[in-house]
Amino acid sequence: MIPHAPGVPDIPAPEWSKNPSVVALGGGHGLSASLSALRLMSDRLTAVVTVADDGGSSGRLRDELNVLPPGDLRMALAALCDDSEWGRTWSAMLQHRFSSSGELDNHAMGNLLIVALWELLGDEVEGLDWVGRLLGARGRVLPMASVPLVVEADVRHPAAPGEPEPSLETVVGQSRVAVTPGRIEQLRLVPADPPAAPEAVQAVLDADWVVLGPGSWYSSVLVHLLVPELANALHVTKARRCVTLNLSAENGETEGLTAVDHLEALHKHAPGLRIDAVLADPSAVEDVTALEAAAASMGARVIMRQVRRGDDTAKHDGLRLAAAYRDVFEGVYGDV
Repeated sequence: MIPHAPGVPDIPAPEWSKNPSVVALGGGHGLSASLSALRLMSDRLTAVVTVADDGGSSGRLRDELNVLPPGDLRMALAALCDDSEWGRTWSAMLQHRFSSSGELDNHAMGNLLIVALWELLGDEVEGLDWVGRLLGARGRVLPMASVPLVVEADVRHPAAPGEPEPSLETVVGQSRVAVTPGRIEQLRLVPADPPAAPEAVQAVLDADWVVLGPGSWYSSVLVHLLVPELANALHVTKARRCVTLNLSAENGETEGLTAVDHLEALHKHAPGLRIDAVLADPSAVEDVTALEAAAASMGARVIMRQVRRGDDTAKHDGLRLAAAYRDVFEGVYGDV
């Protein structure tokens, strides 16, 4: 049932809530967590993935071959493998890293496979679809933009001893932004007006739900809001929008930020974007009332669910997160 204002009867959840078309946006381990949960409840799933990575194996391939950085795309594909012998084996193959004293050291096998298909086929989306078919992936993986991107952030640092004013630094590169200390005030992409992948834009327009987060908030999640065509699709789509908050602040880009700060950063970079639901673990919320007020200002309701693993690490439990998304999609907002 979907709850309405007091005095207005609830209405049944729409039929699509039983197998919704879902687009998940992000990158890295955060997107892998949401995909691992969403694939348990829908076979109409699309991942739209950041293409700004400039470190490790991805950065080396990007620089050497002038291709999209494949690492976040690889991780999304691995997360969509099902829990069969086939799926587990191919997921492990994608994630396997070579260890040597030569040029292959630390390259991920999946990165090499993806880039090889791009060179053979001449089309990034077609190459990713081929990898998905090989893996039996339960969904589709798309890049958020058609060109490699550079992330820039204006970072404010506290005033140093003897200095009257805080300092402002421009940090360049996703790998550096992710670990930068200080408070990020503004995020940018280079180029500033990159072409979105048309398939990603269409997926957002056709979706029933769009899920943003969890993940590195600035360098993996908010960057999607800076690709103009993709941002426009997020604003005009008839899909409902769910923001999944992280289980803890990360060392570096979000250190010291509260749950409310995360929502305020999203609103600052997309002030006209309406949100329908904010999913949070109670252990990660400092002030429930303040979070509910921040969410309401964006049009959203807060749904609180225990989605953390039982070992108390800051990692999502796939089954718990899947159950929480089911509640979000079916409008079950009460405490469970």
